[in-house]
Amino acid sequence: MDQHGGVQRLSTTVVVVLGGEPELVAALGRAANVRAWRGAPGGPLLERAVDAWSAARETRSTYFVHDADPLAAVTEAWARRFEGTGPAGELEVVVAETLARWRTGSLELPDYYVLVTPEQWAPTPRHFHLGFLSAQAPSRVEVTEPGRIAETIGGLRAGRWWPDLDDLLRGIDLVVPDQAGLAAAPKNDRPAGAALLGAPTLTAVTDGRMGGARG
Repeated sequence: MDQHGGVQRLSTTVVVVLGGEPELVAALGRAANVRAWRGAPGGPLLERAVDAWSAARETRSTYFVHDADPLAAVTEAWARRFEGTGPAGELEVVVAETLARWRTGSLELPDYYVLVTPEQWAPTPRHFHLGFLSAQAPSRVEVTEPGRIAETIGGLRAGRWWPDLDDLLRGIDLVVPDQAGLAAAPKNDRPAGAALLGAPTLTAVTDGRMGGARG
């Protein structure tokens, strides 16, 4: 994305891998066409995402895989809001900070999210990714298990791109976790992991091909 909100076109396909052991991302880097990136753990979430995006822009490998979710701070603040553990106004502040970096081109959503065993996650973050986020671009969020991450990445399908981030996050404070994304998605276009919102089933995508297409 540039300062006017256009998508930044990279020569690599950016994949955020969330969940599982930290070593999973590093292991993916053993493939010749994959650059795996892990920033310093424990740092500010937005700064890690900015660093990851900067590294992605310099990458010429087919895939750039990392674990610095650009929406991690938003996810945590959203979860605290509805769990009643966050301070008043926290979510609004975090959204504003995230959008400020997006508008200057310092971060962007990845081409894909790959979620590892999300049935083991806390319920509210699971709803953010499998409900709200997946409903925005269903083919951009996939579910897998530790032994099938490389297979899942190799079988990612092209599909519609994310809305602009300011549009995606508009009204996020009004989105209720147990309804996140479900009303917005047509029945034949439900998020790939929607079943996990109600029951712990698992589906890994193994067909199709990686296109990295943004439309």
